[in-house]
Amino acid sequence: MRVETILNRVYPLKEFVYGPSRLDGSTVLIPIRARLGSGPSCSGCGTTAATYDTKAARRFAFVPLWNLRVAFEYRERRVDCPACGVRVERLPWAKPYARLCSVFAQFLSTWAKRLSISGVARAFSVNWATVYEAVEEMVAWGLEHRDLGGIEAIGIDELALHKRHRYGTLVYQIDAGRERLLHISEERTEASIRSFFDWFGEERTKALQFICSDLWPPYLKLVKERASRALHVLDRFHVMSHLSKAIDQVRAEEARKLNAQGISLLKNTRFLLLRRSLFLKPDQQARLRDLVRYNLRSVRAWILKEDFNAFWSYLSPPFATRFLKAWTTRAMRSRLEPMKRVARMLRRHEPYLLNYIRARWTISSGKVEAMNGNARVLTRGAYGFRSFQVIKTLLFHRLGKLPEPPLTHSFA
Repeated sequence: MRVETILNRVYPLKEFVYGPSRLDGSTVLIPIRARLGSGPSCSGCGTTAATYDTKAARRFAFVPLWNLRVAFEYRERRVDCPACGVRVERLPWAKPYARLCSVFAQFLSTWAKRLSISGVARAFSVNWATVYEAVEEMVAWGLEHRDLGGIEAIGIDELALHKRHRYGTLVYQIDAGRERLLHISEERTEASIRSFFDWFGEERTKALQFICSDLWPPYLKLVKERASRALHVLDRFHVMSHLSKAIDQVRAEEARKLNAQGISLLKNTRFLLLRRSLFLKPDQQARLRDLVRYNLRSVRAWILKEDFNAFWSYLSPPFATRFLKAWTTRAMRSRLEPMKRVARMLRRHEPYLLNYIRARWTISSGKVEAMNGNARVLTRGAYGFRSFQVIKTLLFHRLGKLPEPPLTHSFA
């Protein structure tokens, strides 16, 4: 079977004809000519117009075949369009002035979801910029054609995009079965959140039923201002992180005092107190049992944190309210200033905590942390890229679940 016969099956071109292929070094060259009687179309408006002139033959990289490079060879025509002037003709296999066939760009971008951009470039004998351009082209098409209807739950979180604690703002859709990245801002400011709601639109914002975020004041302010109808759910992960930080502060201060007296009781106990006891190894659990026999401030803080875990199992907001009131009272009487700060914070944000109980069977804040974890892995792989646009493109490519142009055949 001839190569042109295979191409007519998998990648037919309506107004063009494949010619006999030939081997040029390690590249399979496939000449293309316009079908007799077909006129060129303007790449600007798509109108069929008279041919102005014909350019020199140029090559368009196509999907590799049998570990050989494949390229289309075609002499482009320029058209004398009444509306646009002299323009290059519209080609069904590539954009104007592109070096790659659109199907090859889609092929490379599909592989870039499985491998790094450098890995794809090495595997298919192209350079890094070629793969990135392919990914950028597919992301642009996907963003233009994605469906933003039916979004009822979103999660807002920050992510370190650059060195020196420079954070960006990411917004995810977290509806059941439809988790994806929706929006990225380069900074973590009130203006970043406002820009998301401006882009998202008033109608779609009114349709939101659940919003999940941490306790950062601009999040609370903007959600209340722009999406007051939605149930604002507090992120469980961030609440527990505040408790863990409080325990660490208590432990560090107490360890310094004990070390000054020559007592090393709290040495190497940080992760014993921070990690949940359910996830400790047998030898760690035995050491923890020995530690809790002592009346230490660190132990009292750890007991408060472990007891608070019961809050997340409540199904009734009134009962959860009673538990929260009792727990914060204990914390305020503990004489542990870091724990008292957490208790005051929880009292101030009690409605958001109770929203977690109300939305327990509908939405999970864990989805935000799971997707943010994936984004963190991607940004680690993108160290060295100073351009926010590159990071943004890669995050949308992997996490945006963007649609792709339809193909007559799946090449990847």
